[in-house]
Amino acid sequence: MSFVSVLLFVPLLAFIAIILRVPARQAALGASLLNLLVSLWIYFQYDPKIQDFQFVQDVRWIQLPGLPEIHYHVGVDGMNLPLILLTTIVTLAAIIVAPEGIKRESEFYSYLLAISLGAIGAFVSLDLFFFYIFHEFALIPTFLLIGIWGSENRQFVSLQITLYLMVGSLVLLVGILALLVLLPQEARTFDIPRLLDYAKAHPLPISKEAVPFAFLLVGFGTLVSLFPFYTWAPTGYAVAPTPAAMLHAGVLKKFGLYGLLRVAIPLLPGGLEHWKSWLYILLLGNILYIGYVTIVQKELTTMLGYSSVMHMGYIFLGLASWNKIGISGVVVLMVAHGLSIALLFALAGEIKERTGEIKFSELGGLGQRMPFVSVAFVLASFASIGVPGLANFTGELLIFFGSWQAQPWITALAIWGIVISAVYQLRAVQSVFLVNSPRI
Repeated sequence: MSFVSVLLFVPLLAFIAIILRVPARQAALGASLLNLLVSLWIYFQYDPKIQDFQFVQDVRWIQLPGLPEIHYHVGVDGMNLPLILLTTIVTLAAIIVAPEGIKRESEFYSYLLAISLGAIGAFVSLDLFFFYIFHEFALIPTFLLIGIWGSENRQFVSLQITLYLMVGSLVLLVGILALLVLLPQEARTFDIPRLLDYAKAHPLPISKEAVPFAFLLVGFGTLVSLFPFYTWAPTGYAVAPTPAAMLHAGVLKKFGLYGLLRVAIPLLPGGLEHWKSWLYILLLGNILYIGYVTIVQKELTTMLGYSSVMHMGYIFLGLASWNKIGISGVVVLMVAHGLSIALLFALAGEIKERTGEIKFSELGGLGQRMPFVSVAFVLASFASIGVPGLANFTGELLIFFGSWQAQPWITALAIWGIVISAVYQLRAVQSVFLVNSPRI
């Protein structure tokens, strides 16, 4: 068994242990800590000089009528390895910050482990079937966590997210099937490495790539909250329990970006060229329009939700550039954003737990009462803004360099997002920690 498969079996065994009445929190903490150690071992054993996938396990699974053979095929490379580390780190942090004594504790921690298992499975899968199924598996506990343990209006928000992401997933499925139909019968396979090799050797005409790429872009884009398919995200994160918001915004949301990076653009580069102008317009909607919407938010968790949506525009900008510098920035920023937004949601949850408030007008002066939270929030805010010396800055800088080579004027507009993010993030720091509210 590959060590990559261990990352999937550990949360599964913990899930079974919880069903068998093992204390849920201890089982979840032990499993998440063990997975972090395994992911660190894989990271240090990974050889960056080897261009192919490493820690590969390929087992024939099933043959469905009319479909290519399905394999349990997993492995890591320089693209998904950082995302595996991100997942294990955020999973452990989410379980640590989960409140003790929560109602229906066994279900709660089981659902958190299920999200982590699905996210890791989606990132390591080298078979399109499992790539899709693992993500869908991770969405189910997300809906349940919001619907059962969310705050006010949780049932409506859970239904809204379910509908949005189900539609996005269905569009994505249509795109995957359209991609396979586009290929000749002998080349149809779910195996991603084989599909990549075929695409390099037999590039398709741009006119044929445009339709399946459009479905993949809309499908993956909805899962990532690409403008204008974003409205599910801010309200969902505001209502979700803190661990669920951390896992979805920090980890699971990266699946759509990873899918574009791993599958859609490498297999259909002509489709990207065909729709690139539209993609630039949409990503500017994320950066500029959503950025201005974020500025006027009056609640901390909602502001963080819109901030997460806004920053997806930078990553789409790097994807649209499709050069080595831009793609390197995409991978760095996916991990950096995942860590910073998970930390911000964790701190926002702590603030809400201790004060009972999330409105800026009701908060203020918490820097003296909560010094550690204050320092951590400022550090995470600086990372989110892209202050030099922090990983977000490196990712954004690489993306801007890469996109400048492709579209200078789009990059010039997108850079204004740095100013916008500084305004809303520093305003949050001031409102929550520095300025005394009338209640304090």
